[in-house]
Parts: sequence; C-alpha cells; structure tokens
Amino acid sequence: MMKKPTLIIGKRQMLLAGMTLVLGIAVYVNYAYSSSGADVKKTKVVKSNSVSYGEAELVSADSASEDYFSQVRIEKMNSRDEAVETLKSIIGGGDATTEEKAVAEENAQAMASLMESETKVESLVKAAGFQDCVVYLDGSNADIVVKTDSKGLQTSEAAQIKDILLSQVTVPNENIRIYDIDS
Repeated sequence: MMKKPTLIIGKRQMLLAGMTLVLGIAVYVNYAYSSSGADVKKTKVVKSNSVSYGEAELVSADSASEDYFSQVRIEKMNSRDEAVETLKSIIGGGDATTEEKAVAEENAQAMASLMESETKVESLVKAAGFQDCVVYLDGSNADIVVKTDSKGLQTSEAAQIKDILLSQVTVPNENIRIYDIDS
C-alpha cells in the first residue's frame, strides 16, 4: 500500500512565496511607471565657483613619424621585459633541469648583448645626423628604421648606416634591411 503525499507548507516555502510576491510587485510597479509616460524629474544645474588654473593646450607631434618611434620603443621595451621575465622564471623555477637553466642563462646573456648593441647602434646613427632611429637585432638579422627628411634615404646614407651597424655587430649583408620614414 502506497502512502498518499501530504502537502506540508513550511517556513521556507512561505518565505519563497513571499519573496516571489514582492518581486512580482516590484516588476509591476516598474512597468507601470515606465509605461505611464511620466517624465523624469529634472534637477537644477548647480553652478560652482571653481578656479581656473590655466587653459588646456593640445600638444601634438609634427607628424605621425614621431608617434611611430615612440610607440615602437614602448612595444619593443614591453616585449623584451616579457622575454626577460620568462627567462627569469625558467632560471629560478624549481622544475627546470640544469640543462634548461643553462640554455635560459645563455639566452638571457645573448638578449642583453643584443639590447646593448641595439642601443649603441641607435645612438651612433643619431650622432651621424639622423633625426631618429630604431634598431632590431635578433642575432642573424638586422632591421633599422630611420627618420629622414622629405628627400628620403640616400644611397650614401644607407651605406653609412650599414657601416655603423657592422662596426658593432656581425650580420650578413643580405640580412640587413634599412627602412626610412619621412619626417
């Protein structure tokens, strides 16, 4: 013989029913106010007695090339920082083998050497009379971006930049690329 289910209304059921009823009333009231077309109350504008410390002045670069060099330097610095952090985590990590740590240390030293060489080449190219310069070295390739005047980069200037580069690093001639950006 099966028992007949009994309906027991407890405190939880009463609480849930009450909360559902309150939620239903809140939805109805919201709907009634939004559909009635009543305007939202407007407040008065508050005038403040603020002090002006000077006028704002928009400062912009003369051309997009200055922004380019700034942006490239920031991106280059960020990517190098990420690579350094990765190498540090490998070197300092407890689960890396001694061989992996040795390879990471060699990579870190190579990266530091490349960064130093990039900085030297950039400084020397600027000292040679170019307005701005960014150098990318990866061991076997060299990419140099130079800011030039409206005439562009002359063959003699490209040769001068190449000589500066080769005085600091050893890169095959076919792997050297020089780009110019008009100022």
